Amino acid sequence: MKIAVPAEIDGGETRVAATPDTVKKFVALGAEVVVERGAGLKSRIIDADYEAAGARIADDAAATLADADVVLKVRRPGAAELPTYRRGALVIATMDPYGHEDAVAAMAEAGVSAFAMEFMPRITRAQVMDVLSSQANLAGYQAVIDAAATYDRALPMMMTAAGTVPAARVFVMGAGVAGLQAIATARRLGAVVTATDVRPAAKEQVESLGAKFIAVEDEEFRQAETAAGYAKPMSAEYQAKQAALVAEHIKKQDIVITTALIPGRAAPRLVTAAMVASMRPGAVLVDLAVERGGNVEGSVAGEVVDIDGRRIVGYLNVAGRIPATASQLYAKNLAAFLETMIDKASKQVAVNWDDELVKATLLTRDGAIVHAAFKPKLAETVPA
Repeated sequence: MKIAVPAEIDGGETRVAATPDTVKKFVALGAEVVVERGAGLKSRIIDADYEAAGARIADDAAATLADADVVLKVRRPGAAELPTYRRGALVIATMDPYGHEDAVAAMAEAGVSAFAMEFMPRITRAQVMDVLSSQANLAGYQAVIDAAATYDRALPMMMTAAGTVPAARVFVMGAGVAGLQAIATARRLGAVVTATDVRPAAKEQVESLGAKFIAVEDEEFRQAETAAGYAKPMSAEYQAKQAALVAEHIKKQDIVITTALIPGRAAPRLVTAAMVASMRPGAVLVDLAVERGGNVEGSVAGEVVDIDGRRIVGYLNVAGRIPATASQLYAKNLAAFLETMIDKASKQVAVNWDDELVKATLLTRDGAIVHAAFKPKLAETVPA
């Protein structure tokens, strides 16, 4: 059983799919682990650390991937990589398949069994495998750090002989995993924090962290959560009422952090250009949904935009801005999932295709697209 960890080909990706700790676990399970030279350098993991954990270092991607039974990655394999993968290999990564159906088709044509870690069901046994939570948690933290670095003033209230410095006002929009961590981090830094979300359960969570909850709490609000815990799309009427409340609140804020994103959909527009213009010069907005179109009007993916003194931060791959920590958590997510697919007696890959975790995450298998969300649209373009 060979497990391959190639270097990420996306130049903006700083994370790596395995750490020395997870390599040790794989070796203990009987695997041969091969890591591409330099794969972990951006995450502050040197090749010698992988070797000390029991991995073999290969000089290039071709040598790393040759005859690999399992390939662990951060991002889905690109078209240039797929020809080097063995047909039938398990490929486990964050696949980002929505809007990239051609990439899903390419993985099917390559004959790999592709698993999308972001589709992991949110059930008790899968908590340790939840990459969305582990990476969003870090993104929420880093959003506050980036906001503080961009903001021209101190965040906490300071009482000095020269006068009192008022605490910064931070407004977090979206109280999921990223939002709650942003609230907690901003509170630790001494800011006065408010937050909003369309899910009723978020109110108690926000208040438990010491922030004030801001929302139009009508009957639609009380029904605005799916059984899986995601926010439902809201009616135009509710959005208008909420937008009016938020518009008035945002005028008084120093920092706004937006985190609202529904899987498979374009990011909802939460902050308009008029709202941005209503804020004081020096205000900072951090848009964590910029990769899906953005919550803030005027945000630009990968850039910090200055609009008349109000800055909109649109960094990409925010969790990857602290790669050493992000890789540590991501690698553990992957290792926990892969362990469920290894037979400890034979020390071989033995996938239970009926396992609910496998069914939920499997995109392609045996040359076909098998995930229900993609199969209907692509059935005619991929041979059975």
